[in-house]
Amino acid sequence: MTKVPVAILGGSGYTAAELLKILLRHPGVEIAMITSRQKESIADLHPFLHCRLNMDCEPFDPDHLQRRGVAAVFSCLPHGASSSCIPPLLQRGIRVIDLSADYRLRDPVIYEQWYHEPHQDPHHLAEAVYGLPEIYGERIAQARLVANPGCYPQTAILGLAPLIAAGCIHRTDIIIDSKSGVSGGGRTPKLTFHFPECNESVSAYGIGVHRHTPEIEQVLSDVAGQKVEVIFTPHLIPMDRGILSTIYVTPTRPLEPLELQELYQRYYQRQPFVRLRSRPPATKDTLHSNFLDIYVQAVRGGRLIIVTAEDNLVRGASGVAVQNFNRMFGFEETTALL
Repeated sequence: MTKVPVAILGGSGYTAAELLKILLRHPGVEIAMITSRQKESIADLHPFLHCRLNMDCEPFDPDHLQRRGVAAVFSCLPHGASSSCIPPLLQRGIRVIDLSADYRLRDPVIYEQWYHEPHQDPHHLAEAVYGLPEIYGERIAQARLVANPGCYPQTAILGLAPLIAAGCIHRTDIIIDSKSGVSGGGRTPKLTFHFPECNESVSAYGIGVHRHTPEIEQVLSDVAGQKVEVIFTPHLIPMDRGILSTIYVTPTRPLEPLELQELYQRYYQRQPFVRLRSRPPATKDTLHSNFLDIYVQAVRGGRLIIVTAEDNLVRGASGVAVQNFNRMFGFEETTALL
């Protein structure tokens, strides 16, 4: 198998660590370079890599990446920083999977509204393909620039897509209640994620203003072919990793359990990482995996409740990034992920 030389930008964070775990077992990948402002061994940044990957982190230099023959870059940089590094890579013919939020929203005005800063690279926004394989799979295979999806949005979008596509729920009466482990806040120390602050406590945040809201609405609107609106509220749970989302919708007509089951089975019949469950999933069911589990049930009052679960660091970030990489470079979609 021909190996693809890849580089990782921003090697010090949790998503980079998960990405390295996966790429080290990928038979078609050669890790050619890792960049970081912390100029030290990657094994010192992530001790689990000792005796597995002996490589020093280097400064970002697109010419150096090109000389190394790098064909694909995974950008694990924060939003804002990522979009300033990606244009010179695209100019050199290097394909990019961006794990930040910089290319998820197509409209730079909406980006500035929700991220409170101008977009650094509006020129490439229209070109970027949203990296959710179950929705945009064929476009991902041909893309130069893939915007890896957010962790919360995947649980909402995939939980809702079959119902939205069938037009059998009200598109402006959708409530998404999500709970995430502390690793979702990244590795940089913050008071909110300090152990004495978050342990034995559950808290809501970003009420009505969370940046994943327009991302969810944009993709669901694509699926529907018309505008979709959601109310999205995330919560912080005192656990390391995992996301559980409970979604409340109103159907436009009565839906029998068998019809619901068949609707979801048809929609995801060729998607290897979506599992339809006969009972509500728990976050431990998806831990350290690239699976996203879905359960749907009709309840009293005519409402439907959808429960979804994923590992926020694997399926929510690095796992789906490799899933996208596999599609882009012609590997079996499940390579290194099962």
